[in-house]
Amino acid sequence: MSLPISVLDLVGMRPGEAAREAIERSADLARRAEQWGYRRFWLAEHHSIEGLACSATPVLIGHIASATQTIRVGSGGVMLPNHAPLVVAEQFGTLEALYPGRIDLGLGRAPGGDGYTMRALRRDLRQTGDDFPELLAELRSYLGPEMPGQMVKAIPGRNSRVPITLLGSSDFSARLAAELGLPFAFAAHFSPEMLLHSAHLYRALFRPSETLKEPWLMVAVPVIAAETDTAARRLFTTAQQRFLRLIRNQPVELLPPVDSLDAIDQPWNAFERAAVESRLSNAIVGSDGTVKSGLTKLVAETGANEIIVVTDTWEREARLDSYHRVAKIAASMEMKSPAEFCSR
Repeated sequence: MSLPISVLDLVGMRPGEAAREAIERSADLARRAEQWGYRRFWLAEHHSIEGLACSATPVLIGHIASATQTIRVGSGGVMLPNHAPLVVAEQFGTLEALYPGRIDLGLGRAPGGDGYTMRALRRDLRQTGDDFPELLAELRSYLGPEMPGQMVKAIPGRNSRVPITLLGSSDFSARLAAELGLPFAFAAHFSPEMLLHSAHLYRALFRPSETLKEPWLMVAVPVIAAETDTAARRLFTTAQQRFLRLIRNQPVELLPPVDSLDAIDQPWNAFERAAVESRLSNAIVGSDGTVKSGLTKLVAETGANEIIVVTDTWEREARLDSYHRVAKIAASMEMKSPAEFCSR
């Protein structure tokens, strides 16, 4: 069995670009990812962030699913505390009814925005995410079979059993996913510090369930593959600029690559350089050989069953070329002891 790979897309926009153009670029990538053998195409949830067109995640999932035929499409993820569990169940139950056997529900507990955005989403600003297990249990009750005396029902949604994956950047969701016997996806593409600890904890604490007999660990990581290491590192400056602008509370649109962030109009200082490099420390960037070595090392260190590839470049063709290269690299990598993700 070759290395399973998937896509996480934030629907990045260019300065002055209409959201429709970014969304159609994502749909085009999904069609190609399907042809190249990617397992899933997931869309993130972020609110009130200039440069990202991924706020209405279920709507985007429906659009991408309608543009493809076989690839699984889902959320990476829905930030559950932002939404009533019943509404999430109805949305994903409807998606499952429209695209049976192709919908994934990845769930996170972060707000996906700042305090002002949390207020606009009608979240209680005192929330800490500690109620996530209760929200998850309620959601699962709507997606499962009807229980005796159940008064509130998700229609569509009831008995749809849409596959759920827990997402996280700490050990909270790793512990919960292990306890419930669910797949776990770690967000190493922006918060790599706890990756090894959370991966080990998830496997050590995992309890088999009706959903999953063995742990299934997914790791999201930035990857850029190009003809040479030098070319890939230059393309990677687009992602670096995005994180730099995020730190500076500026719009995070896609920007053209540069030779170095020391040469941009407002160069990064020592603190910013350290912050950006820390956030992107798990990025795998380089030629095909370099990327293969990086993926091999990542799988060996974490025991990942699946890699979720996050690739953003200024040029559309460079992004497509990178995803195509990664697909061919993954196809050449043999997994030693794969566990099978029970998707239904």
